[in-house]
Amino acid sequence: MTSADETPVRVGIFGLLGSGNLGNDGSLEAVLGYLRAEHPEAVVDALCGGPEAVATRFGIRATRLHWYRGEYRTASRAGAIVAKGLGKLVDAVRTAAWVRRHDVVIVPGMGVLEATLPLRPWGFPYALFLLCASGRLFGTRVALVSVGAAPIGNPPTRALVRWSARLAAYRSYRDTPSRDAMRAMGVDTTRDEVYPDLTFSLPTLRTSVPSGLPGPVGVGVMDFHGGNDDRARAEEIHRRYLDGTIGFVRALVEEGRPVRLLSGDEVDTPVVAAILDAVDSPLVTNAEAASLADLMKEMAAVDTVVATRYHNLICALKVGTPTLALTYAAKSDALMAQMGLGTYCHPAREVDADRLLEQFRALEQRSAELRRTLTERNLVAVQQLEYQFSALDSALFPAADHAHTHAMREAL
Repeated sequence: MTSADETPVRVGIFGLLGSGNLGNDGSLEAVLGYLRAEHPEAVVDALCGGPEAVATRFGIRATRLHWYRGEYRTASRAGAIVAKGLGKLVDAVRTAAWVRRHDVVIVPGMGVLEATLPLRPWGFPYALFLLCASGRLFGTRVALVSVGAAPIGNPPTRALVRWSARLAAYRSYRDTPSRDAMRAMGVDTTRDEVYPDLTFSLPTLRTSVPSGLPGPVGVGVMDFHGGNDDRARAEEIHRRYLDGTIGFVRALVEEGRPVRLLSGDEVDTPVVAAILDAVDSPLVTNAEAASLADLMKEMAAVDTVVATRYHNLICALKVGTPTLALTYAAKSDALMAQMGLGTYCHPAREVDADRLLEQFRALEQRSAELRRTLTERNLVAVQQLEYQFSALDSALFPAADHAHTHAMREAL
């Protein structure tokens, strides 16, 4: 706790938060939970993609990440191109000024060091570089906490990500492949640890016990077009993913299984609409989740989940529902292996409805066993994250950590 003559620590939260991605907002929720429990005196605000949504939902002050509001739209007109270029210069000044006002800045989880989905170097990678460079310049400790990383082919993006990681005061990763990717990019990861995704620290819901009869199936969908290196094949990949998913849902309906469509980002809405239109059955319904808690409630209410988005997978695994992953990056394979379901993966780029149905049936046959496995793995994940939060205290709040240690010694 802060004494009366001490200035409260100023903590900034940075990222594409409040922008419609439930997983990103769940990571923010997890870090705020840690700060409010361990550092209630901290003054917290955010530099983020959707400041209005963050301020309303989480009750903290928030500032827009980019000066130019059309940052993530393709600029084609001369005026938009000029405004976008000017925005880069303005953002450098705005970011530096914001960082300078803080003692600590936390980047909570998210795949900030990867380009597994389409990404331009002068968008978020540039913003992250400005953050980390400003932190080094002004002595503000920048922490990349349980973040995702992956090999990056585009040279400018790779350079910005590499320097961002090098300039951060603290780094931890949500899986071993992420740490390996940064090491391969030339970052010294000797002192970097691997912990589970931050959202595993959120409150856990109890799942309903299956009746023994075939029950509802959750299908988590995504507006998937491949990754940064798949731009030339983006539409082909999307069409194959959508056709395969529709075929799988149709097969479940023909067997009389209710299907609940789940998404984790506002951009997934067209995919949900396409499936509802193609299958056209009262057995197929859409779940409109506004938070990860809502998504977990939906996952807990079904017998089995088949999902694509990374945090859809986490929600299903966290509530103990047997899950089959449509994987598009190493992070999904690593997550499934971590939770004991590594054999239940299917490539999102090549969805085969018949093969997917076979894997689904094999998963359901082991449902009871896998639920026990997930219970055990979730306990381990929570314990590992508790250890990380203790490590954060030492790395980011040394004064508070010293006071806590002194108090513990006094009590003995």
